[in-house]
Parts: sequence; C-alpha cells; structure tokens
Amino acid sequence: MILSRRKLTFGLGAAALVAGCGNGVGSRGSMTIDARVDSTLTQLYSDYPATRDLAAKSVGILVMPLITEAGFGFGGAYGEGALRVGGATVDYYSLAKASGGLQIGASQYAHVLFFMTQEALTTFRRSPGYAAGANIEYATPEKGEKLGAETTTALAPVIAVVFGQAGLRLGATLEGVKYTRIIP
Repeated sequence: MILSRRKLTFGLGAAALVAGCGNGVGSRGSMTIDARVDSTLTQLYSDYPATRDLAAKSVGILVMPLITEAGFGFGGAYGEGALRVGGATVDYYSLAKASGGLQIGASQYAHVLFFMTQEALTTFRRSPGYAAGANIEYATPEKGEKLGAETTTALAPVIAVVFGQAGLRLGATLEGVKYTRIIP
C-alpha cells in the first residue's frame, strides 16, 4: 500500500476530529460532578437547615456546585452540575451566563434550583436550553440567617438558592442565563 500525502492528511484530520468529539463515555467527569454535588448539598443542609424542607417538597433539584463569574464591562460565568430526581442523578447540566453593563470583579458561588412542580421540572428537562425568567425566585441567605419557605416561596414553581459566595463583583448589569444538558 502506498501512503500518499492526501491519505495521510485525511487520516490525521479524521483522527483529530474523532479525538475531539469524545462524548465522555468511560470518563470520570460524572463521578467528579456527583461528588461535588454531594458535598454542596451537605454544606447547604448544614448551613441552612430550612432547605431540607424545600428539598422534601420539591420534585427535582439542580445543583451547580461551583459557578465562576467574572466581568469588566462585559462578563460571563460558567459551572457544571447535576439534576437529581428522587435523590438520584438523572442528567448533567452546564450553566453559561453572559452579562453587560457597569461591572468589575470576579466571584464564585454555589447555586441550587428547587423545582417545586412537576410541570416546571418537565419544562426544564424538555427544553433545549433554559433561560432564567421572571418566575424564578432567588434567595441569597447570609451566614447564620434562616432561610424559610413561606407563602412567597411555596407558590413559586422554581426556587433558586445562591450561597457560599466568595470574591467581589460590583456593578449594575443585564444578564442572561442558559442551562444546557451535557455529557461529562
């Protein structure tokens, strides 16, 4: 068999494409995300015991253990996590966030979405990408403060809890968030 330059170039290009399209089968990515999710939930329930009631009432929980956000004029954020239904991981998701406005700084935090209705969870799972909208309620508890599920949180279809903030970001921005299903 004679190996021509064209065949060699085609073969190397095909090998590079196949290598770049790894779907994560057999990788340790899912185990790493699950370990981080377990640790994040342990910290959440320990620091804010009232979130156990939210978890018990929810039909699903999306846990993003570490989101890193930075901005200088324009900004962005990224993180990976897992969707749990009935205590078991059913899917993995990434969070991508873009922002623009007067801003400077960087921060990291954990983010947990509690799906309080089956309809909200089904909509989230069936959509190709999910952008945070007006019907999501955010709670940012301070250390030592109680987080309660009262009438406002009991009626919301999706409740987001942001905690474990580190870093400093200042400014006023317009933001968009997208959750996308991934194969780690």
